[in-house]
Amino acid sequence: MTGNDHVERDLAAPRLHATAARRATELLDVTRSFPFGPDTEAFKVRERIFLMTGRLTGSPILTMKCDPLQGESLRAELAVITPGHHMNKRHWISVAAGPGVTAELIDELVTDAYLLVVGALPRARRPALPDELARLVRRPGS
Repeated sequence: MTGNDHVERDLAAPRLHATAARRATELLDVTRSFPFGPDTEAFKVRERIFLMTGRLTGSPILTMKCDPLQGESLRAELAVITPGHHMNKRHWISVAAGPGVTAELIDELVTDAYLLVVGALPRARRPALPDELARLVRRPGS
């Protein structure tokens, strides 16, 4: 792969929110709302937020739940991934468009955020996930 191939795959800022929203709404029992005003859309599973879209200094960002170790690794690897804006800096990350941010990465991060929240729900409240997702649910303490 050449350097240009990588650049072509990077997600442009105007597509950041749409890419995350597309993936989030593909997941089971996801609802969308604007609990913080018209500029911040929240995606929830069983009334628990796992993803928010918004703007920071005029540019689109995503803020999502993230495993603390994965968050540290992502922040070290990509400058456009920072501690979660207005959220717990250990358990949330914010992602802006930029080098290394691809649609595939956003799909993976949104899915991981969803699964973290689902894994923290009481078993009786969890959505009935397809086998390929159910196997990926991280339960607290695992």
